[in-house]
Amino acid sequence: MNGICLALGSNMGNPAENIKKAYYLLNSKGIEIAKFSSFYKTEPYGLKEQSDFINSVILAKTKLNLKDLFLVLKNIEKDMGREKTIKYGPRIIDIDIIYYNDLIYQDSSLTIPHPKMCERSFVLYPLAEIEPNILHPLLKKTALQLKNELKNTLKIEKLDNV
Repeated sequence: MNGICLALGSNMGNPAENIKKAYYLLNSKGIEIAKFSSFYKTEPYGLKEQSDFINSVILAKTKLNLKDLFLVLKNIEKDMGREKTIKYGPRIIDIDIIYYNDLIYQDSSLTIPHPKMCERSFVLYPLAEIEPNILHPLLKKTALQLKNELKNTLKIEKLDNV
């Protein structure tokens, strides 16, 4: 089984319910969720003129190879109604691969570990919550260290009872 870390986000419709639906769909596609973070409300990254996002991070196990996992995630996004329109624009669901085992990988459509994760509070806060000592395979720093070094000033709020 492969250990993976995924980041999920939504800011359309009912974002918390969209993420919960994505959890269900992930499980139905052979992605066994082991841990999931609290939900975090974050201001948008990149394009400011849109609703705040709800974000979460999961740790999971899967038998899927990296390419198949990527395709499954893109199909879940599509099945949930995601349309690629504006870069950093509103989305019903976004699912990014943060880690795949301790693999370092890059091709034209995918880079592992996620190349912008260290700039994103909406990845590092939930990741540090559920697995503070997970090690970035390139930087050799933990999620907690990366969170504490974060220069990003986007507002982020941990949500309770979601």
